[in-house]
Order: sequence, then structure tokens, then C-alpha cells
Amino acid sequence: MIRPLICLLAFFVSVFAVAEDSPLPSKDKFHLFLLVGQSNMAGRGVVEEQDKVVNPRVLMLSKEGKWVPAMDPMHFDKAAAGVGLGKTFGQIIAKATPGVTIGLIPCAVGGSPIDAWMPGVFYPPTKSHPWDDMVKRVELALPAGTLKGILWHQGESDSKAELAPSYAAKQSDLVKRLRELVKAPEVPFIAGQMGVFEGVPWTPEKKVVDQAQRDLPKQVPHTAFVTAEGLNHKGDKVHFDSAAYRELGKRYAAAFLQMTK
Repeated sequence: MIRPLICLLAFFVSVFAVAEDSPLPSKDKFHLFLLVGQSNMAGRGVVEEQDKVVNPRVLMLSKEGKWVPAMDPMHFDKAAAGVGLGKTFGQIIAKATPGVTIGLIPCAVGGSPIDAWMPGVFYPPTKSHPWDDMVKRVELALPAGTLKGILWHQGESDSKAELAPSYAAKQSDLVKRLRELVKAPEVPFIAGQMGVFEGVPWTPEKKVVDQAQRDLPKQVPHTAFVTAEGLNHKGDKVHFDSAAYRELGKRYAAAFLQMTK
């Protein structure tokens, strides 16, 4: 009888610890990163034990607006949210910057086209306003730290004949608006490639969106493109599996460190 009670007590203590605000460092030592896009940024990987291990120097802004230890699933856009790239990214950046705490701001919305990331736009599938909701979370987070980067993964919903041709212009405008929002005109912006899965051919429209993402560093200063070559999907031919998300997080981190070294 005693052992079950101890286990139950340990469970509630761990839940309470995650639910409460974590102590924060000074603003200059709290480096923030914004996570935006659709489901492959939110993450749809199966959560494993390693994804539950926390690093005291890697925090995330919870759905309730509290700074808590980063743990997958970080996003809350849909019930399917799972392992994503953010936690691995944060761990690597924390290791590369001793004495600094990393704060991740999850804001991605599964299925959202780039047009949903405009002020005032309502996105019916999630009954949310992707841009407006993000603005609220950014305004809540920025007083505590310093924004150091924006991570973007999106494009599948725009890989359609009527949308793909205008993607490049919309992407450049998005970068501009995000930088204006965070008042950081040169903050690094990193775009990740859609899944390049073996046996899953791309449509011409998807190739157009991909080319726009590849060309972003040529069109907009202080931006980077991260490849998804060689990564696997989770069986649905759309979303990466858990191992692929972790690898993608490593690639985003490598790109950021290369941009800022």
C-alpha cells in the first residue's frame, strides 16, 4: 500500500513542477525562439521516453502562458500533436551557449496555409486565428527574454495549383511582418524543407513551393533553408517520424549556429 502511494505522490509532484512557472534568468540570458508553421513544425511524432527528459536550460511557453521545462508534445494545435523539432533544437543551442537559457514559443497550427498567417484571419479547422494567437504569445514572451530566431516549417497546404505561384512573394512578406512584430529586422529566419520521402513523388506545385523556400536566402537577408533529404515519414507519407523530427531539429540548430557564429 505504501509503494503505490509513493508512486502517486511522485506523479503529482512531477505534474505540479511542470505546471508551475520555471525560474527565469535575466532577459539578456534568456534567448527566445519562435516556432511557426503547420503540422510538421507542431510535430506529429510518437512521444518516447527520451522526449520526456527535460533540460533545466530549455523552457517552453505552455498553452497557459507559463514558462515550463520543454517536453514533447510542445504544441497544442490538435490532439495529434507529438514529437517535433523544437526540443532537439533547443537542447543543441543550449549546449552551444553555456550560461544561457533557451525559451521556445510554440505557435504552429496544423494544416494552416501561409494565408492563415495574416492578421485577423480565422482558420476553421482549428477554430483559431494563427497570426493573432501568435501575436498574443509573442507579446507575453518578449518581456522575459530576447528573441534570437524564428523557425518556420510549412508549405504542404500551399502546394496547390491556385496557391503555389504566389508562395514566394507571400513568404518574403511573412518574414518582413514577423520581424516587424518582434522589432528585430535582422533576426535569423530558418525555413525547413517539406518531406522528401522515398517512394512519394512530388507534384509540380510542391516543387514550386520547395523552390521558393530554397531561394529564400537569395531573396531575403539573414535567412536560411534546411533540407529534409534522407528523413522518413511516420507511415502517412506527410509527417516525419520521431527520429526524423529530432534530426530536423539538429539541422535547424546547425543552420542557426552557422548564421550566428
